[in-house]
Amino acid sequence: MNALIVLATEAAEDTGGLGIVLPAIPELLWGAVCFTLLFLLIQGRAFPALNKTLAARREKIEGQIEEAEATKTEAEELRRQYEEQLAGANAQAEQILDEARQRAERLRADLVARAEEEAQQIRERARAEQQAERSRVLSELRGQVAAISTEIASKIVQAEIDPQRHAELVDRTIAELASTN
Repeated sequence: MNALIVLATEAAEDTGGLGIVLPAIPELLWGAVCFTLLFLLIQGRAFPALNKTLAARREKIEGQIEEAEATKTEAEELRRQYEEQLAGANAQAEQILDEARQRAERLRADLVARAEEEAQQIRERARAEQQAERSRVLSELRGQVAAISTEIASKIVQAEIDPQRHAELVDRTIAELASTN
C-alpha cells in the first residue's frame, strides 16, 4: 500500500503521462480504503451466505444424484425381476403346451384304439351275420332242393316216394352239389 502512495505522490509531482492515468492521491487513498472496507464487508457477509447457498445447492444436487442412482438401481432390479418372471412364464407356457400335446396324443391314440376295436367288432358281427345268413340260405336251399327233387322224382317215377327215402335222397343230392362247389 505504501508503494501505491509513493507512486501516486511521484505521479502528482510529475506532470508527465502517468498523471493522466493515475487519479489524485487523496482520491486514490479514499478508493483504496473503500475498496478494502467493501471487500471485508463482502467477505464477512456475502461470501458466507453465498457459500451457504452453494453448499445447499450442492447437497440438493448430490441428493438428487443419489436418488437417481437409487431409482436406477431399483429400476434395474425391477427389470431383472420382470425378465425372470418372463422367463418363468415362457417356461411354464412351454410346459403347458408340452402337456397339452401329450394329452392330445394320448387322446388320439385312445380314439384310434377305440375306433379299431369298434371296427373289429363290426367285422365280427358282419362275419356272424354272414354265417347266419349263409346257414339260413343253405337251409332254405336244402328245403327248395328237396322240394324240387321230390317233384322231379315224382314226375320221373310217377309215383310217390316215401318220406324217409326222400330225405336220404335229398341229403345225398345236397352233399353231391356241395362237393362240386
